[in-house]
Amino acid sequence: MESYSVLRDIAIIIVAAKLFGILARKCKAPQVVGEIIAGLVIGPCILGWVSQTEFITKMAEIGVILLMFSAGLETNLRELIKTGPIAFLVACCGVAVPLVAGTVMYMFFYGTAPWGSENFFKAVFMGTIMTATSVSITVQSLRELGHLKGRVGTTIMSAAIIDDVIGILVLTFVIGFKNPDVHPSSVVFHTVLFFIFAAVVGFAAYKFFKWFDIKYKRTRRIPIMGLAFCLALSYIAEKYFGIADITGAYVAGIVLCSISDSGYIARKMDINSYMLFGPVFFASIGLKTNIDSFNMSILLFSVAFVIVALLSKIIGCGLVARACGFKSGDSLKIGVGMMTRGEVALIVSQKGLAVGLLEPVYFTSVILLIIASSILTPIFLKILYAKHPEEA
Repeated sequence: MESYSVLRDIAIIIVAAKLFGILARKCKAPQVVGEIIAGLVIGPCILGWVSQTEFITKMAEIGVILLMFSAGLETNLRELIKTGPIAFLVACCGVAVPLVAGTVMYMFFYGTAPWGSENFFKAVFMGTIMTATSVSITVQSLRELGHLKGRVGTTIMSAAIIDDVIGILVLTFVIGFKNPDVHPSSVVFHTVLFFIFAAVVGFAAYKFFKWFDIKYKRTRRIPIMGLAFCLALSYIAEKYFGIADITGAYVAGIVLCSISDSGYIARKMDINSYMLFGPVFFASIGLKTNIDSFNMSILLFSVAFVIVALLSKIIGCGLVARACGFKSGDSLKIGVGMMTRGEVALIVSQKGLAVGLLEPVYFTSVILLIIASSILTPIFLKILYAKHPEEA
């Protein structure tokens, strides 16, 4: 009978996420903030009603895949092509500045280390964790604010996808210095290969769905086939190319964003996301937090880690956006939108734990960064959009 406890846990998550989401809206904050706080309250951090199980983790993974698929479906393809070069530059600085800042911060706390030493690689790895960007929180926030399809929103989404690819490459290079079994050149090759594969398969899929859309317009077959395509491309990206599954989901959405029923597919996906998978994903961020192992030394390090990680993204991405012609307010939105950390930061951290580049005690610092960035980003974006309406 214990296996049925997951039904109780999901019921608690759904109700808590909805109640805290309503409270967040009453406080003029995005609903996603309330859903994350709900996870903190019902999780091990406070009440302990729900713990992070394997089943909830998998549901959360599906939730972020659906969210990224919907983001791709709602993307303006012309705007995406237009912002592509700028997004690449934003992503490059969004990796470089946090990488350097995180390395320097670690050495400030634990002393400088010569090149090639164990402490040097630990310092670089701390910077590598900071390079990760999780666009899922920002996507939901921009959607709630009604700015997902704008030039700023499109730039953030494009840059975040590129950022994750570059971040994984950096991770592979860092681990490659410690683990000779990892070949960075192979990762670069597989990344390029995936995007070639996605372009070829995407073109064929677009032609098929365009015909399918004409033949079965506004029928449930369209979103069902679209969801199958999203899940298949997510699986292929992760399994055969070593690219994050959310990248495959976003690419699937981009492929289908130009067919006439793309909005119809997005609305059907939103039902699943809003009712079940979305609340589970956002609440799961809070469920992962446990402060039992904290002491004053780790607390000080964690505070510095969070501040440096947030500011380095804002400075790195925001300055490049400003240099590329964005207005000051829009540049700040891009910097803030890029500062969220999530599943990619967790993946990077877990890789570090596995190869000995990250001590378990610092994993809580990563969780705090995810919580802080997930709560602050939607709030800051709402304030910035109110003060600086997006300019064409």
